[in-house]
Amino acid sequence: MGREDRSTWKRNYFVRIADLFNKYPKCLIVGVDNVGSKQMQEIRHAMRGHGEILMGKNTMIRKAIRGHLSDQPQLEKLLPYIVGNIGFVFTTEDLGDIRKKLLENKRGAPAKAGAIAPCDVKLPPQNTGMGPEKTSFFQALQIPTKISRGTIEILNEVFLIKTGEKVGASESALLNMLNIQPFSYGLVVQQVYDNGSIYAPEVLDMTMDELRSRFQQGVCNVAAISLAIGYPTKAAIPHMVANAFKNLLAVAAITDVTFAEAEKLKEYLADPSKFAAGVTSAAPVAAPAAAVKKEEPKAEEKEESDEDMGFGLFD
Repeated sequence: MGREDRSTWKRNYFVRIADLFNKYPKCLIVGVDNVGSKQMQEIRHAMRGHGEILMGKNTMIRKAIRGHLSDQPQLEKLLPYIVGNIGFVFTTEDLGDIRKKLLENKRGAPAKAGAIAPCDVKLPPQNTGMGPEKTSFFQALQIPTKISRGTIEILNEVFLIKTGEKVGASESALLNMLNIQPFSYGLVVQQVYDNGSIYAPEVLDMTMDELRSRFQQGVCNVAAISLAIGYPTKAAIPHMVANAFKNLLAVAAITDVTFAEAEKLKEYLADPSKFAAGVTSAAPVAAPAAAVKKEEPKAEEKEESDEDMGFGLFD
């Protein structure tokens, strides 16, 4: 069967994009820089049954989304993020679990000259196993070394490459000679699309406890503002009712007005001795124990004195 012509292929591609957005309510926008075809095949295999990966030219993806805005206008939020070497991972499962699966499929890679370092690279103190003829190479990179048993040994930890810097030819050659692959590449989540909302992937790291504490803090802030401006809200109404009840008790305390909840307060105010009775009611409970503790030393002293008085050393 011959390959379909380009116009048919484009039409089928647009249909596929529309079907994916209709089928899946959420997706991850991922960067695919430095990901080879074999690694991409492994990632697709790992994602089988959990989601679908869509790759393609950004111009075609944007055109397909614009053509689908009449059915799903919220997709317009995706357009500003379709920049660079990106792809989509569609799923109906938990987005945090899907991101973990993507991170599990990262692969180590050597530091190629001219590449942008995605992380810091440090060389720990170690014996390189290289002969003394390589000493000048380490000196050019200002790495302190010594000859130990006929091989070059790095004395101190060396900060070789910083994040965001271009990898130089010397650093690349050194890491290759030491057989070190400092970088790892895979699908990197750049943005999260969830039922029309777009947010940063850091939100996926938040736990339920953290979400709960932040929500409680927000409720406290709403209640405080509502109380300050006197505007009733669901968060502030319980506090407003409690404050109003305190005011009613205060009015009842200094006037003849009374109600069921204020009778006990008036009773205590009429007879202040009841305050003292309530405070001292717990005292007799502790008194017997204290008396027992005080009596025990006396009994011991008495026994000791009897022994001293009644018996001598030579009796």
